[in-house]
Amino acid sequence: MKQRFLLLLLALAALAACAQQTVKLLPSSAFEAEIDGKPVSLYTISGGGLTAQITNYGARVVSLWAPDRDGCLRDVVVGRGSIDDYVNGEGERFLGACVGPVANRIGGASFTLDGAEYELEKNDGENTLHGGFIGIDRLVWDVVEQCPGSIKLQVVHPDGLGGFPGNKTISVRYSLTAAHDLKVEFEAVTDKPTPVNLAHHPFFNLKGSGEGDILGHEMQIFASGVSAVDENLIPLGRTVIIDGGPMDFRKPRPIGQFVDADDEQLHNGHGYDHNWIIDVDGAKAMSLDARVHDPVSGCILEVWSDQPGLQFYSGNFFGDGKTVDKYGNVIAYRGAFALETQKFPDAVHFPQFPDTILRPGEVYKHTCLYRFLSE
Repeated sequence: MKQRFLLLLLALAALAACAQQTVKLLPSSAFEAEIDGKPVSLYTISGGGLTAQITNYGARVVSLWAPDRDGCLRDVVVGRGSIDDYVNGEGERFLGACVGPVANRIGGASFTLDGAEYELEKNDGENTLHGGFIGIDRLVWDVVEQCPGSIKLQVVHPDGLGGFPGNKTISVRYSLTAAHDLKVEFEAVTDKPTPVNLAHHPFFNLKGSGEGDILGHEMQIFASGVSAVDENLIPLGRTVIIDGGPMDFRKPRPIGQFVDADDEQLHNGHGYDHNWIIDVDGAKAMSLDARVHDPVSGCILEVWSDQPGLQFYSGNFFGDGKTVDKYGNVIAYRGAFALETQKFPDAVHFPQFPDTILRPGEVYKHTCLYRFLSE
């Protein structure tokens, strides 16, 4: 009898906790605006036990609700509470956005293509980050398809914006699947040769947005090498073979175990902010790139993709008090992490890296899955 009573109390406690963590949809009215002459709003999709809210400003995932081990729903991505917060708020710019036309960094903010030199915007010291001052994260996308479990958005990144050649038509489809995935599908075409390397840039905390740091999350990345970078996070063109050091996540271990270790690459990145080279045999098909488990909530995130690289960023620049989430929480130092499937950063300068040049008549494609489980 006593055991039944204790089980009942535990069940009631779980239900009470869930009552405080039901889906709290943001009102679309907080996102209704006109930017650059185009309407902006907020869209909700549901499926596979997940619910997401997405704005067409930067094709951003604003909220993503996933179940924990008790079936309680937690909002596991960091996002802002209104369109004004995204446009004018201080702190992290790329929360939940699609980034490009070239994700990550281009060293020296320039490149040569087919004999022509292109000068880009320097928005990261002497380098270009995620497309410059106005990348695709700061454009208003058109909603071209919407149904209960998915939404497709499209934008034109015009010739010369940020210094990049070509009118690039870019689309992304977000779908919530029966396999508990947030599926992200990119396509792009261009009318001039140009580098294209798109990425989705969510910031995760599997305990819930604003619920402290992510240092206890247990990370596993299926990669034996990392692209070495200099102190400005620009690739050096060589691979660091990881074997038992602080960059080795081939076996699960807490993110915080070695994040501040005395290591040259960690020093250069102020923690983890590197491209992991995914282990594959032959051509890259969809494969499991990473797995993250939060012991507190029981939430598990798996990242699957068809890309050769995975950028893992451990939230090293949060903690200045400027990034405030949709619930009014100040995001703590290392209070969220990013996992961005991609080709390699600064590939325009390294012929040994996977090619990022898209030419007229070709179609760029990129699919990644963020799969949510629990245990």
